[in-house]
Amino acid sequence: MSEIEKKRIVFRGGGFAPSPKRWVGLVVFVLLVAFAELGTRAGWISPLTLPRPSNVLETLTHLYSSGLLFQHLAPSLARLTFGALFGTCLGISIGILIGLFSHVRSGLVPLVAAVFPIPKIALLPLFVIWFGIGEGSKYALIAFGTFTPTVVATYGAVDNVDRSLVRMAQSFGLPWWSIVRKIIFPSSLPGILSGLRISLSIAIILLVAAEMLGAEYGIGAYILEAGSLYDLERLFAGIVILSVLGVCINALIGLIETRLLRWR
Repeated sequence: MSEIEKKRIVFRGGGFAPSPKRWVGLVVFVLLVAFAELGTRAGWISPLTLPRPSNVLETLTHLYSSGLLFQHLAPSLARLTFGALFGTCLGISIGILIGLFSHVRSGLVPLVAAVFPIPKIALLPLFVIWFGIGEGSKYALIAFGTFTPTVVATYGAVDNVDRSLVRMAQSFGLPWWSIVRKIIFPSSLPGILSGLRISLSIAIILLVAAEMLGAEYGIGAYILEAGSLYDLERLFAGIVILSVLGVCINALIGLIETRLLRWR
């Protein structure tokens, strides 16, 4: 093979490693908003179907300037934080125990498998009966909704740890706790964090459902009030707030992944 032909050979060993291109998502978002604005102004899209994005922005600006945004957002963030924090911490703990101990697995996996498919929103009336219509039922619903998917993701991640690494550590005489701390837990972190993305998305859904019942303030209560008044601008403003909240949570998990998974 000549030198010219060798230079023409393209390297194909890069693997499937997607590089982040943040501007692409921003461009797609701007184009969608521009299309919606033009469609509503030109009459292609009915105002009863989709409000103008500019009107939604005005509603968000009014929410911010009047102080109503934080009046609704603060209790929602408190419910989401405490409920999801309790549910995910308990779920990670139980998931690790299931992954490590055979007796715990035999006792709890059938129970988790029976509870996991139940729609958590359907349990809201039961939690209201147990904890009242106040904050207790909302915290309990969010915690329970994040608990079961976190358990499943955690013990699945522990099961996927390379057992050859564990056997190597055992052959060097590492104690059990060191193997768990230095091998099993770090190796299962990617799966646990991926499960957290799903669990926290479910938490936002349950937050809205819980606040639609017996809550004076909160994003869910704001959306319910806007829907009952057929106020599409306010309704979509609430949806935008939830969307931004989801993006922020996803970005936070991404930062945690970047910090904890440098070895990957």
